[in-house]
Amino acid sequence: MNGSIIKKLEKLYQKFKNIEMMLTNSKLTANKARFRDLSKEYLKLSGLMKYFLKWKKIYKDIKLTSQLLHDSEIFSIAEEELKSFRFKKKNLEKKIKSMLLPKDPNDKKSCFIEIRAATGGDEASIFAGDLFRMYGRYAENCHWNTEIMNSHEGEKGGFKEVILKVTGLGVCGRLKFESGGHRVQRIPQTESQGRVHTSTCTVAVIPEVLQSESIKICSNDLKIDTFRSSGAGGQHVNTTDSAIRITHIPTGTVVECQDERSQHKNKAKALSILSSRIHAHEIAKRNKESAFIRRNLLGSGDRSDRNRTYNFPQNRITDHRINLTLYCLDDILNGNLDILIEPIIQEYHADLLSYCK
Repeated sequence: MNGSIIKKLEKLYQKFKNIEMMLTNSKLTANKARFRDLSKEYLKLSGLMKYFLKWKKIYKDIKLTSQLLHDSEIFSIAEEELKSFRFKKKNLEKKIKSMLLPKDPNDKKSCFIEIRAATGGDEASIFAGDLFRMYGRYAENCHWNTEIMNSHEGEKGGFKEVILKVTGLGVCGRLKFESGGHRVQRIPQTESQGRVHTSTCTVAVIPEVLQSESIKICSNDLKIDTFRSSGAGGQHVNTTDSAIRITHIPTGTVVECQDERSQHKNKAKALSILSSRIHAHEIAKRNKESAFIRRNLLGSGDRSDRNRTYNFPQNRITDHRINLTLYCLDDILNGNLDILIEPIIQEYHADLLSYCK
């Protein structure tokens, strides 16, 4: 661990000892609210301090054992002990660094994945379909549940737009780095000259708003329209005004839902997406000046973002944010997304640690 992290831990240890002393003060027990707050803080720090004290002991053991390497009679024993100490020290440092990271309350939540065809016409819609299947397979591998909230199919396959809800513990923490622009390079089936075309899609990952966090949306701020669903869905879908379009007038946010036969179900879905979008927009505004947001590992879902390039002729995928190139595009499209997500999370955590120094 570098000096700045050790310095931070020493300060936290002093704070921990001060709280410990305060909690033994009989006068404090009279102030129940203060006692409760200090107890919570003490408990929060106790796990981290336990590992830090272990780290300090092993650090001393390493220094003392290193001096024994000069003695030829016990050199081999000292060397073996050093290996064991260094291994334990490395594991403790991983745990300590993980505990020092600021916790994102959205990481444990479920989320909505909004995929939109951007530039490239029919080919962009087909690629949106590929991304939709990729996330669906990844969710299946992680034993998460998925539900299509709304979709507009492309004329030649795929989707002009599709909103997928992914439900499970820790979903948002794994998928939040998918927001941004996704670019595909391949030869379309309609291309007679065999030329490689470039098309793009945008992905926006929005945490689901819990009922306790729901933003109060005034009904007067909503414009609700009903219309007939389009696309596949059978005679009933095409002949009834079951589709819903909700416009939040103050922010100009528009949400459509048409996948359910029931107008009430479509309205409930649309309101849940609308609430999450507005909530996400408010969080983005508050985090705008944050250093690790500026690093752009967390995309905004805008077209201007460029997360990845999916190159089919070379079976290559490149994540431009961390300059990572892999030659296993087929495997990733089949849902093996962890080989991309893990390096981004590691880079993100490194950013957070440097930001917290």
